[in-house]
Amino acid sequence: MPQATRIILVSGLSGAGKSVVLHALEDLGYYCVDNLPASMLEPFVGHALRAGDNEAYQHLAIGIDARDSDIGLSNIGDTIEQLRRSGLRCELLAVLATDAELLRRYGETKRRHPLARVGRSLQDAIAAERELLDPLIQSADLVIDTTHMGVHDLREVVGQRIDRRRASQLSVTLVSFGFKHGVPGDCDFVFDARTLPNPYWNIALRSFTGLDPEIQRFLEAQPAVMAFLDDLERYVTARIDEHQAAHRRYLTIGIGCTGGQHRSVYLLERLRERLTPRLPELAVRHASLSQAKRT
Repeated sequence: MPQATRIILVSGLSGAGKSVVLHALEDLGYYCVDNLPASMLEPFVGHALRAGDNEAYQHLAIGIDARDSDIGLSNIGDTIEQLRRSGLRCELLAVLATDAELLRRYGETKRRHPLARVGRSLQDAIAAERELLDPLIQSADLVIDTTHMGVHDLREVVGQRIDRRRASQLSVTLVSFGFKHGVPGDCDFVFDARTLPNPYWNIALRSFTGLDPEIQRFLEAQPAVMAFLDDLERYVTARIDEHQAAHRRYLTIGIGCTGGQHRSVYLLERLRERLTPRLPELAVRHASLSQAKRT
């Protein structure tokens, strides 16, 4: 099998969207296996390698489940390094969501949590799984917080982060959000724009967003906003250089304001414009705008 073979291990909290990620990867041409026992990981990869030029095995996605009693989370990092030393492109992707969102999803679907048992509440089951998977999530190459995402949003994020990233290229995503909705859990760096002048307090501007020219003109007239943007660009550019030098695969930058409608959206779009010449495949996500559309 050629060295371009790519393996993505997919894990995360039950109800956070692992199955959606695997389905999205399948649509991207990955051979997907869900809930593969951890003890079978290396034998399965060995089988794929022995398949030679079989194109079906050149891109693999393997779901890792918390119900596997032999999961050996502390050994996952060593397993990934062994696969990489074999010339394989191996990455670990994890999905998570807040407890409140997971409780809401389970309440809507009436599904049983995989760690639920007699005498254990749903909230306790979620907490137990979060503790169990924490070492894996902490070591993940890419973490996606699906709290404010629908199914289609998550599939789009997978396409942006996985399908468009070349082997040697750092995948960078900019996320705008509102602090009142919570900080996205997949951000590597978070910037707080709440000290900047807020268009929300101008009744004539309140209904617009940072995508609209009315908000853009208001913010561009504020010296503090322009200074913030210049500082933001310098800091983010330096972090991109560091991540590329360290051969990191993913970087997610979060920009937040109070509601995630005005300042953070504007700053993200201006930062996108400044970074795109260097990063033409830069991905963006307006978390609170997407949430507003669904409510």
